[in-house]
Amino acid sequence: MSMRAPLAQVRGHGSAKSGAHHWWAQRLSAIALVPLLLWFIASLISVATADYATAMEWVRSPYNSALLILLLGALFYHAQLGMQVVLEDYISTPWLQVTSIVLVRFLALLLAIVAIVAVLRIALGG
Repeated sequence: MSMRAPLAQVRGHGSAKSGAHHWWAQRLSAIALVPLLLWFIASLISVATADYATAMEWVRSPYNSALLILLLGALFYHAQLGMQVVLEDYISTPWLQVTSIVLVRFLALLLAIVAIVAVLRIALGG
């Protein structure tokens, strides 16, 4: 039986207030994704029957390419945050958990860069 008070037993353990930041970041990225995804779906419907040249011109529009880049950034950031929560909840081995989170972050960053570079190449006529 311990004589320590409950607060003393848990001091130094816990979230250290990082959980609130993660929660807010995930909610804000989700809020940003709602109008971006609605715009993207409406845009896809409008160019669904278009030919290749028309679709390329759609991406070359500064307005559309900027919104595509914002969509890609928010999408990969939100996905990375969500995967981190899943990995923290379901992987109990500390080294495997940290390794998995680092790999997910790296993969999300890599895919976001590749997708954004693809949009920029089309938008800039490369």
